[in-house]
Amino acid sequence: MVGYTPSASAEIDKGQHRQLTKVDYGFAGAASGAFTRACLQPLDVLKIRFQLQEEPMKRGVSTAKYNSILQAVGSIIKEEGPQSLWKGHVPAQALSIIYGIAQFVTFEGLTYMAYPLLPEELTTGVYKPVYHFVCGGVSGCVATLVSLPVDVLRTRLVSQGEPKIYKSISHALRSMYMEAGIRTFYKGLTPTMILLFPQTGFQFGFYALFTRIWKRAQDMTDFHQLSGFQSLLCGGLAGVCAKSGVYPLDVIKKRLQVQGFEEARRPFGRVTHYSGFLHCTTTIAKQEGMRGLFKGLSPSLLKAFFSVGLNFAAYEKCCQWLARVDR
Repeated sequence: MVGYTPSASAEIDKGQHRQLTKVDYGFAGAASGAFTRACLQPLDVLKIRFQLQEEPMKRGVSTAKYNSILQAVGSIIKEEGPQSLWKGHVPAQALSIIYGIAQFVTFEGLTYMAYPLLPEELTTGVYKPVYHFVCGGVSGCVATLVSLPVDVLRTRLVSQGEPKIYKSISHALRSMYMEAGIRTFYKGLTPTMILLFPQTGFQFGFYALFTRIWKRAQDMTDFHQLSGFQSLLCGGLAGVCAKSGVYPLDVIKKRLQVQGFEEARRPFGRVTHYSGFLHCTTTIAKQEGMRGLFKGLSPSLLKAFFSVGLNFAAYEKCCQWLARVDR
């Protein structure tokens, strides 16, 4: 179901399924994004907290706020309450829904428009993962431009401790606008765009690769739908592969998104001001070592496996359901 395939059109012609519309793809993208976010928000909170900590993440460092996943969970619950594991959930849900709609509608549209223009071996053959990589990368960039302001807001809300600097979402929006106008909502745009094209491209590309391998191993045709577990596994592996290759850019993005928000970060340790993408990269490498560019990798890979896996599995199932619903 992910991406246009002629075999799916054949089933539509037989009357077994109806043609999905852009509204259908948007609904499926929104539903899968919202479901995944609700399940995995605590892992996102942990990942962001780890990425923003400048001190080494290991036991014995007295200045380090967090040193492991279990210690961080206990510390957050003790100091801020269990509900803090869902900090920033409202804007995060808005982010997931907006991003899911823009990403899947763009991806499905691109694969449909590109199919008749490209050779068969690229669209349905052995090179299909490359075709999906490019379409996925473009769709990720489009979705990012639409949803980045919500992402910056979500990062600010998740990163603050107690007492809170932002008392509500509306207060955060006003404060952020007063900080530097509309530019505040696009902080970290450069690393975000550099990050999202390959990451989203790899997610779709690896998903196409792993589902192809699975279907070949099970002697399934291209139209055969994978089970929910199979989609989850293929999507999860795709998410881990994609996240591993571009992770340092995610750390840099998060550090830049909280610039101008230093006061709320002081309870968590040292705070450094970065003037831009290159300065942030070199400063992290110099002060924290190359390992600093991989802070929060463990919860991030765990989240990537389940978030991408659940996202693709939920999207596939939602599209299958919609294709069987009579108008």
